[in-house]
Amino acid sequence: MNRQNSRLSQTVGFLLLPGFALMSYASATEPLRAANLLAGQSLYDVETLSLDGAPVASSSGAIVPCRRMDQSRLDTIFVCAGGNPSILGSPALYTALRQFSRSGARIGGISGGPYILAAAGLLDGRDFTVHWEHAAALKEAFPNLKPRQARFVLDGNRITCGGGVAPLDMMHALIADRMGADFARRVSDWYLHTAVAEPTAPQRASAAERFGVNHPVLLNVLAKIEAAIEQPLDRAQIAAYVGVSTRNLDRLFSEHLKAGYTEVCRNFRLVHARRLLQQSPLSISEIAFATGFSSAAHFSRCYSAFFGKSPKRDRR
Repeated sequence: MNRQNSRLSQTVGFLLLPGFALMSYASATEPLRAANLLAGQSLYDVETLSLDGAPVASSSGAIVPCRRMDQSRLDTIFVCAGGNPSILGSPALYTALRQFSRSGARIGGISGGPYILAAAGLLDGRDFTVHWEHAAALKEAFPNLKPRQARFVLDGNRITCGGGVAPLDMMHALIADRMGADFARRVSDWYLHTAVAEPTAPQRASAAERFGVNHPVLLNVLAKIEAAIEQPLDRAQIAAYVGVSTRNLDRLFSEHLKAGYTEVCRNFRLVHARRLLQQSPLSISEIAFATGFSSAAHFSRCYSAFFGKSPKRDRR
């Protein structure tokens, strides 16, 4: 019998990396605890792990006790990471994860965890997701990988999740696959989680909510700008794309955003650059070119004017 579908207890490990999000961790582990209570038996043995067995601090400062990862036999292991996952990996960690994969364990990543799986070579040729905040850094570091903006993705023995409260949805799906939809619903009801989202549901609010506008043409323009950070489109190109004149395009930006097209595009690129600065190992010059600036000096001037601090200072 496949141990993943066995009615016997499954061991699920959560590898915590420094700065992991406590909400993501709780959203993933609590449904397993509730499943045990509702079943009246141990369906899931949850182990909280670190590489060396030392306690790990979350992003909020909460300290969580852990066991050594290499002392566990696991059916599934989730890597929980946040902050800047590009600096959290190590050869020892990648080797350990690959060993778990070879042993037949399912490998998962939560929030920034998929970045670690990508660095370990465990997402090559896989369908996966990552928290939207880490997507830019992951795509820059691993150009051959294309994360989906889904809440969670189940691809065989790879499980990835955007983090936050999305693990509640993911665990509902995993528990339903093993114990049936009715039992999974009882677990979700335990946490008043009555609106279980589909895997493909978006991670972020709608464009109208994020940008604070409702004009359909302008929303289309802003979405296009957001998708073309590395190779910004000029006014004529974007106007042709949405089927309006450049004059009408300028009017839309002035009326609804109180700013010009060039300024809005630059602000998008600077916000994107800040994520790369904080979450990727790219140099400042590399980030400048990756976000469409002609030189590192021009990028630094624009960045300092927008954020009130230089890129170098912000990275420190």
